[in-house]
Amino acid sequence: MDYDIYDRTQERTLYDRASERAVHSLAPETKAGIGSDASGVYDELMRAFDAFKETNDERIAAIERRGSADILSEEKVDRINAALDAHGRRLDEITLKHVRPLLSSERSGGQTYDSREHKSAFEAYVRTGESAGLRALETKALSVGSNPDGGYLVPAEVETEIGRRLAAISPIRAIAGVREISANVYKKPFMTAGPATGWVGETAARTQTASPTLAELTFPAMELYAMPAATATLLEDAAVNVDEWIASEVELTFAEQEGAAFVTGDGDNKPTGFLSYDTVANASWAWGDLGYIATGVDGSFAAANPSDNLVDLVYALKAGYRQNGAFVMNRKTQGMIRKFKDTSGGYLWQPPAQAGGRASLMTFLVVEAEDMPDIDADSLSVAFGDFRRGYLIVDRQGVRVLRDPFTAKPYVLFYTTKRVGGGVQDFDAIKLLKFAAS
Repeated sequence: MDYDIYDRTQERTLYDRASERAVHSLAPETKAGIGSDASGVYDELMRAFDAFKETNDERIAAIERRGSADILSEEKVDRINAALDAHGRRLDEITLKHVRPLLSSERSGGQTYDSREHKSAFEAYVRTGESAGLRALETKALSVGSNPDGGYLVPAEVETEIGRRLAAISPIRAIAGVREISANVYKKPFMTAGPATGWVGETAARTQTASPTLAELTFPAMELYAMPAATATLLEDAAVNVDEWIASEVELTFAEQEGAAFVTGDGDNKPTGFLSYDTVANASWAWGDLGYIATGVDGSFAAANPSDNLVDLVYALKAGYRQNGAFVMNRKTQGMIRKFKDTSGGYLWQPPAQAGGRASLMTFLVVEAEDMPDIDADSLSVAFGDFRRGYLIVDRQGVRVLRDPFTAKPYVLFYTTKRVGGGVQDFDAIKLLKFAAS
């Protein structure tokens, strides 16, 4: 028997078991009553990051000694990377629960008679299908925005709750500019050529200046829908908060749909994502296009000093936008960048500074958007910019619910719709990193 092979096999088995125990100790705790506190999860995240730095330093040292990393070290780094991502998601979930605003039924007072009447009529409609109360309210308000065929408007408190939940869990909405509209299209004028200006002496004659040239951007609001289902038992249970139930059922569906549209949407019955606009090398940038910086290597970062690509991307943005800049990338790209160091040996990626915060890269906010493409040849996998000035989301007022007890008996479906639009409003505020030779 080859004892050398046997020894290496035994060594690998022991290493794997030790590695699994170490990584398991870094994973989020899921037992009842444990891990639900934000500060506890934050402490676990910091311990995981310390373990990640130690393991990745060992991997880098092995590469420097032998020219390649030990596959066991690579696997352990990947496992701790996954544990870091899991801690981050858990921390986001806890933070979202803590920032959820109280619904009207949970507040003590502060409601007008009309809002209480609307809430009572809406609850009767959801639970029993009785729509007479809502019809009377909308007739009294001279509302033509909804009807029995198109659904009824939810109470203002529920609409606000849905909007706040989306802002907390939809990655691009959390950093973009948001405007509420009452029409179906929002039109924003901008100057393509400003008025002539110049210096003049105190008593010198003032010549007539040229007028500014204006154009406009249009942001149509498209229909976004979700269709949660409920059983008769749930609807008959008086202890169930109908407002809370509807908001919680539609939040993830709305967030996933609009999150993908804000990144890659083609503008056909959906918002136009910022990656759907024409892109050009930043040196040739013009209004209407998004500028990109090439990494110099197809499908990868530069082989030498890969972090220089990120530095180039940051400084492709003008200073006025850079101070509010944020990186946008998916989880796999973030996992790769997490291994980068600066010239002094410090990691460029840093965990949140406090519980409830966000990770940073080179001191700039990191936003994880899973709809960003993986790194590949010619991919635009990293975006950086001032998204509040660069990307605009328009929300049309009103969320509608249509009760459908017939289509999926014995379940009752609630066809819930809201109208959302989006697109780039300042093409100079967002830059992209292209994984290409040029």
